[in-house]
Amino acid sequence: GTGGPGYKIKCETDAEKQYHDRGVLSMAHAGKNTGGSQFFVCHSRDNTAHLDGVHTCFGKVFEGLDVLDSIEQDDLIESITIIDQN
Repeated sequence: GTGGPGYKIKCETDAEKQYHDRGVLSMAHAGKNTGGSQFFVCHSRDNTAHLDGVHTCFGKVFEGLDVLDSIEQDDLIESITIIDQN
């Protein structure tokens, strides 16, 4: 998506060892210090070195990596249910 939460989060990319390895959670943004509510999960280290020092790493998936492995580029959502919590 392209929406946001209405606030911006400052990038925290100065720390050492922020590598976008397999399973790492990282903030998406449209430019430095524009992060908000969007994030991504890294599939592997093969194509992610360019993200190091640019996007903030904030977590890592340790269990359920089989689910991550089952996600492929161009996957289609077959059905979705949106529930209004109000």
